[in-house]
Amino acid sequence: MINNQWYIILESKELKKNKPLRVKRMNEDMVLWRNENGKACCIADKCCHRGASLSCGKLKEGKLECPFHGFVFDETGKVVLIPANGKNKVVPETMKVTSFKTHEDDGFIWIWWGDDDKVTAAPFFFTELRNFSYSSFKDEWNIHYSRAIENQLDVVHLPFIHRTTIGRGNKTLVNGPVVTLENDLLTFYVNNVKDDGQTVPLKPNEIVDYHKLFHLQFHYPNIWQNFISDKIRAFAAFVPVDEDNTVIYIRYYQRMINFPLLKELFNYIGKISSIIILRQDKKIVVTQLPKKSEYAMDERLIMGDKPIIEYRKRRHELIERYQEVPE
Repeated sequence: MINNQWYIILESKELKKNKPLRVKRMNEDMVLWRNENGKACCIADKCCHRGASLSCGKLKEGKLECPFHGFVFDETGKVVLIPANGKNKVVPETMKVTSFKTHEDDGFIWIWWGDDDKVTAAPFFFTELRNFSYSSFKDEWNIHYSRAIENQLDVVHLPFIHRTTIGRGNKTLVNGPVVTLENDLLTFYVNNVKDDGQTVPLKPNEIVDYHKLFHLQFHYPNIWQNFISDKIRAFAAFVPVDEDNTVIYIRYYQRMINFPLLKELFNYIGKISSIIILRQDKKIVVTQLPKKSEYAMDERLIMGDKPIIEYRKRRHELIERYQEVPE
């Protein structure tokens, strides 16, 4: 993973008010809960006393009580009460576990993965989507999150994996694509056409007025959106579980229909369509080897893979800059 980044790890609706939630993210077992003010709290799911799972415990005045011996943890991971020592006994500073700073907005929960002294004010989000309604679902993939991301940067696979859905038309010839990068926002412009047997694909620098083309965006470390139209977008968050597994949160955003019931129906149809398309990808992507993408790999890439090439290059630069958290 890239260090010193905000990562989406959950949808807000998954974290209930009065119950701890155990998840594996970033190759770490974590427990989340909401304190008395509803704020999402996240610490390591392993008691520093005897190693019990804290997620099996219960909430006590907005803090988390270990089910084994009643040690009480606050959101910073510190033990604030050891019942066996009595309420008046000062708790040693060493009695603590790793904690993760959280941010919650737009129906998602992020954690800060990195150094506390480098925390930025808030994570990046495609804020224009706040004017849309949406439906959502999540899917678990047996592949590293980098591979899942690259699938959504792949403009070559459309007429093959998605020949019955978004890849209809047999547009196998790929012009460019053009890729831009600004402040960790990677945008790529797509122009796939039918191969007439004579046309030679245009190089990126040969494409005129590329800004007018269909485009998609990815923002490091793990969110993506597809500009289907001015009023319809697809969104994805690629959440690292461990070296071999990823949770993908997909949202279908739209602002075409705002009437109650009709809006919910339209969003539901969009969700079903998104599931069909994603499962077409999943069937093939989970077979890729190795499961994790690297900057330099034993692959023979082509011009149409430019978004993937640029993604790997920038990811490598960020890892080198911040130094990767041990996994």
